Amino acid sequence: MEAGRQVTYFAPAQREPIESVQKKSKVIENLIAVQSFFDSIPNIVMVLNQQRQLVFCNRPLLDLLGIGQIEPVLGSRPGELLGCIHATEMYGGCGTSESCRSCGAVLAILESQAGLKAYHECRLTTSTNGSTRSYDFGITASPLQVENEQYTIVFLNDISDYKRRIALERIFFHDILNTASSIKALAELLEDTNGPDKSDLLSTMQSAARQLVKEIQEQRDLLQAENNDLKVKLAPVYSVEILAEAAARFTNNEIFRGIKIQLEPSSENVKFISSPHLLGRVLGNMLKNALEASGTGETVRLGCFTRDGQVVFWVNNPAVMPREVQLQLFQRSFSTKGKNRGLGTYSMKLLSERYLQGSISFKVSEKEGTTFFAQYPLNLQDLQAKH
Repeated sequence: MEAGRQVTYFAPAQREPIESVQKKSKVIENLIAVQSFFDSIPNIVMVLNQQRQLVFCNRPLLDLLGIGQIEPVLGSRPGELLGCIHATEMYGGCGTSESCRSCGAVLAILESQAGLKAYHECRLTTSTNGSTRSYDFGITASPLQVENEQYTIVFLNDISDYKRRIALERIFFHDILNTASSIKALAELLEDTNGPDKSDLLSTMQSAARQLVKEIQEQRDLLQAENNDLKVKLAPVYSVEILAEAAARFTNNEIFRGIKIQLEPSSENVKFISSPHLLGRVLGNMLKNALEASGTGETVRLGCFTRDGQVVFWVNNPAVMPREVQLQLFQRSFSTKGKNRGLGTYSMKLLSERYLQGSISFKVSEKEGTTFFAQYPLNLQDLQAKH
C-alpha cells in the first residue's frame, strides 16, 4: 500500500506527518506576527513546506474555503484546497497526476524550491458539490527560510476575469472584423455591378450579414452561459439534419478550401428534444476544431448514433492530438491556435454539461486520429423536470 501511495507522474508524492506540519504552522504563525497585515491583502497568501503542504495562510483563503480556522486544512496541498479536478486522480494527491505536468502552480512551487522566485499562470478547473468552475490564477512563489527550515511563500492572484475578457475581445473582434470586411467588399462590388451577377452578390452579402449577427449572438451567449443567465429554448431536433446544417456552414468556407467534409451515410436520423441553437453551436465548434487540425486533401468525417437512451454525435479528423494538448484541452484559456484564444472547446463543454445535460469527450489513436464525441439525452425536457 505504501508503495502505491508514492506513485507520481510529476512532483514528489511524499507528505510530512500532520504533527510536524502543525509544529511548523506555529513557528510560521509566531514569526509572522503581523497576521492582520497578511489578512488585509486581497490576494491569497500561502506558506508551504518542502512537501508542498499548507502550514500558513491568510484570511482570503479561509474565506474562499468557507472556514474560520486553518486547522481543518493544515497539511493540504494547493490543488486539494481549491478542489482541482486532478487533485484526486492519484493517491499522492495534488502535483502527482499526469495533468500536473502542465500546472503553473506546481511548476512555480518546484522552481521556488530550487531557490528561484517564480511566476506562472495556472488554468484550474474545480469541482465542488457537482458544480464545475474554471479559474485563471497568476502564481508567484518565492523561497522562504525560517529557523533553518525551507518553505515556499505563494501568492495567488485571480486573473480569471481579465483572461476571459481578453480572450473574448480577441476572438470577438477577430471574427467580427473578418465578416464585416467581407460585407464591405461585397457592397463595393455590388455598387459597380449590373446585370444577372448583381442578384448573386446580393444573396452572398445577405448571407454574410446573417453570419455577422450570428457571431455577435454567439459571444453574447457565452457571456450569459458563464453567468448562468442563458435561457434554454427546447424544441424537437433531428440528429442528421442538425449535423448537415453544421456541415453546410463550413462547406464553402474559403479558409478550409481543399478539406473534404463527409457525413457518415449510416448515421441515424433520430428525433429528440434539445436546444437547436445551443446544440448547433456545440456541433459547429466540434467541426471547426476538426477542420483547423486538418490539411488540404484530408477528410473530416462526422455522424451520429443512439446508445442507452442518448444520441451521440461524433466528429473525426486524421490528426493525432499531442498528449500535452489532451491534458489541457477543456480549460478556458488554453488554445493551440495562439495567445488569448482558447474558448472553443471550453464553450462546448460549458454548454453541453451546464445547459444540455450532456457530455463531451474525445478519443485519440495513431490509426484513427482524433474523434470528439458529444452525447445528449433523447428527451432533455423530461430530464430537466426531474431536477
